[in-house]
Amino acid sequence: MWASHLTARIMLLPMDHRRIRLLAFFLSISLGALLLLASPQTKTASPDPGTIPVIDGALGSCSADFTVTDTAGAPVYNAKIRVHIAYGFMNARKLDLEVGTNADGKARFEGLPNKLKHGGLTFYASHDDQEGSAFVDPATTCKAQLKMTLQTAATKKPE
Repeated sequence: MWASHLTARIMLLPMDHRRIRLLAFFLSISLGALLLLASPQTKTASPDPGTIPVIDGALGSCSADFTVTDTAGAPVYNAKIRVHIAYGFMNARKLDLEVGTNADGKARFEGLPNKLKHGGLTFYASHDDQEGSAFVDPATTCKAQLKMTLQTAATKKPE
């Protein structure tokens, strides 16, 4: 009797183990589907067009405020303003920053370095086929207020 009981247990054990694995698999699939269906469908809110976009370089206390307009003087929405900053020993460290303008054509760079070994910073702005640039030396103008007028490449005047 004892031997037949052991034999029955040995035969049932692998089958029970398979059932447990199969049950765990289906439960995990069901739980995953339930979590997907139950998770709140958040809609990403578009940023307020009146808020001035700010990017922080965290390299110093200087800043640059921009107003970007087209040739007619109208503000340009979502113009991309970029700057490349090389700093540190032998300018080995580099930082590229980019920010888009709001509906009023305004954007702000904060945390710009107070001094640079190679002079200043050149900011480049672009929107569609228009572009413009502005130069600022943080050593002389730490809190810069800059206006950029975007022009098409064909009408752009040499600087």
